[in-house]
Amino acid sequence: MLIARVVGSAVSTIKAEQLRGLKLLIVRETTTDDELVGAPLVAIDGVGAGEGELVLVARGSAARQTPETADRPVDAIIMAILDSLEVDGAVSFRKS
Repeated sequence: MLIARVVGSAVSTIKAEQLRGLKLLIVRETTTDDELVGAPLVAIDGVGAGEGELVLVARGSAARQTPETADRPVDAIIMAILDSLEVDGAVSFRKS
């Protein structure tokens, strides 16, 4: 899994039948110091995340291991909304 920040959303009225009813969010990977890195990617929202939240994203075959995504053409899913991050004994993020 990777740590990412939700930076936007994607809306598609025409899409594969298997994707109907799934919320699409744009996320960017972050460092543990909350610096955005890498290119944005589209992830299925499995937990009700919103813009600006720090989340955990599963990619690849792991993204298809939930009841919402099983047997669907999905490459990334938001699996958790983070409340805090602690690295080397120091808290680097705490949800306000």
